[in-house]
Amino acid sequence: MTKDTHAPRRRHRIRKAIIITVAVLIGIPALLALGLAMWDGTADLDPRRTLLTGVALDLRTANTDRGPIEYDLYGTEGPVVLSVHAGLGGADQGRLFASLLQDDGYRILSPSRPGYLGTPLSSGRTLDEQADLLAALLDELGIDRVGVFGVSAGSPVAYAFAARHPERVWGLVSIGGVSLPDPGASPTSSVQTVFMNAIGQKLAKLTASVSLETIISGTLDETSTFTESQKAERADHIMRTKDVRLFFEAMFDATFPYEKRMPGTGNDSLQTREMAIPFDRITAPTLILHGKQDGDVPFEHGENAAARIPGAQHHWMPDEDHLGFWLSPRAEEPQRIIREFLREHALRR
Repeated sequence: MTKDTHAPRRRHRIRKAIIITVAVLIGIPALLALGLAMWDGTADLDPRRTLLTGVALDLRTANTDRGPIEYDLYGTEGPVVLSVHAGLGGADQGRLFASLLQDDGYRILSPSRPGYLGTPLSSGRTLDEQADLLAALLDELGIDRVGVFGVSAGSPVAYAFAARHPERVWGLVSIGGVSLPDPGASPTSSVQTVFMNAIGQKLAKLTASVSLETIISGTLDETSTFTESQKAERADHIMRTKDVRLFFEAMFDATFPYEKRMPGTGNDSLQTREMAIPFDRITAPTLILHGKQDGDVPFEHGENAAARIPGAQHHWMPDEDHLGFWLSPRAEEPQRIIREFLREHALRR
């Protein structure tokens, strides 16, 4: 039998190929992770940054008797609308979401709730504490009464404020607002938080820079109960409608950096476990808006608030998700309804 003198070389080449393959499989992800870790993610924290053309921030901090609170106040004259931002937000998100009102003669007050951006969580963890912090901010700024514009996870604080300080509210609007307790709610785990802070947010920003449509599609997966064709249609509308696309990009940017927003987001989850809002103590004129295809805050939350707040009006959006109020091709109608509602009650204040 002839001895195979080439076998050792073949084994050597195979071992070498395996080593190279393993090195590539391990090394490339490691290099990507290292690159992402070294990249700052380009999160803009300038207190005077521009969010969108015509929508700029001028963040300040008020040292109230309830603790420090960061805020933006747009405008110098007119009735005040207090914008209570959603989860993973801050004063920037509140300012952006209420920007549709800025040409209607209002001053828009957008605070960062505790645990968000420049407001420490120690300024108020519970709904009542956060409501009292908002009242203290109004005292500090010399503002007597406000219209309240609450969104999503910010709505429980808006409801609590209207219930605890009814004399300070001339009108209340809630869009896609949480109103029911969730006993199973839990804050993001430490592992998830570390990932989101270190790598996840950078991957998201990198993905958005390469394919914004991927981010839009992922967002719709979370915020809607749309069919695949409905999601495709909505994503197409956002991508090809310039103003809507720019608004989405600004909204997306107003979730970074995660580490400045996660303490408040986690606290929101904790507060919803045994949430008991005294809806019957809300006396201000109230308007509840909710999408029937909301995949983030189910429609029953809107129904619950509308049924339990005395005299509340409602506007249901049958074909809309959690963000349809801003991003839908039909957004003009619910926006008109809110603007008319606030205008009517601001005149009566």
